Amino acid sequence: MLKLFVKRPVLATVISVLIVILGIIGIITLPISQYPDIAPPTISVSAKYSGANADVVLKSVVVPLEQQINGVENMDYITSTAGNDGSARITVNFKIGSDPNIAAVNVQNAVARATPQLPQEVTLAGVTVKKRQTSTLLAFSVYSDNPAFDQTFLQNYADINIVPVIKRIQGVGDASASGQMDYSMRIWLNASKMASYGLVPSDITAALKEQNIQAAPGQFGESSNQPFQYVIKYPGTLTDTSQFGNIVIRSDLRGRLLRLRDVAKIELGAYSYLQTSSTNGHPSVSIYVSQVAGSNAREVIRQTLEVMKTAEKSFPKGVHFAVLKNVDAF
Repeated sequence: MLKLFVKRPVLATVISVLIVILGIIGIITLPISQYPDIAPPTISVSAKYSGANADVVLKSVVVPLEQQINGVENMDYITSTAGNDGSARITVNFKIGSDPNIAAVNVQNAVARATPQLPQEVTLAGVTVKKRQTSTLLAFSVYSDNPAFDQTFLQNYADINIVPVIKRIQGVGDASASGQMDYSMRIWLNASKMASYGLVPSDITAALKEQNIQAAPGQFGESSNQPFQYVIKYPGTLTDTSQFGNIVIRSDLRGRLLRLRDVAKIELGAYSYLQTSSTNGHPSVSIYVSQVAGSNAREVIRQTLEVMKTAEKSFPKGVHFAVLKNVDAF
């Protein structure tokens, strides 16, 4: 073989050039990670049971889901957590080399079989199935040194304007803003007034379900001798504190009404006040980015940082972002 290359230097040169070209193509196209891609594909299943403690979440949400998910094709093992904030998360780990797309479909089908066994509050909120790696590629904080913007504002701003853009980046498995500070209508019940009227929290919940709905009221004049046909418009779900305050809880024969504002304080606030975060002494929200199996980690990080630099140009005055973790920088 050596004599062949010595006698034919042109052939040896062509082969050498070809090997170099193939090497360059391989460097450009192969996925790049900080460590070799030996982590198996993982599928994350998450659910929310508001108001429940960890024990209730474990028995009523985690166990039914695990019973159906256990044994799906190419599954290796399952880990699960339940929190006192009503959160449930199940991570399904598959064997190395498994197709994450097929794995996600199999897990989704298993979750669908478990849905009838879950509490109604959980099914209404929805059970989320996502492809993602367990490690975080990039973490950054969006904070505000402007007193006009609190943590609730930053959470909602990130959920609306930042997280959806990051999720569209090729190779991103998941992007989420930490915390549960979404804007929500908070109804603080007055225990003494509730007791004086003989009310319990389920009475308030029932009134909300009956009067805060989207409805299809129909039409007037359809298939009749009327010359005109009218579509009935319904205001739909309530949007401000005064509308919620006017919800009727009870009435009597004299026409006297007991409204929600009579037994509760109503305000627009955060969905949960369980946690707060700050960056450099300012209110903030953290955003975590993870990749899907087989994606180019360095490219995902590069594109995410470019998106953030572009988004920063339209941030409200006083809002900034800072990188907290970047595995490509280690």
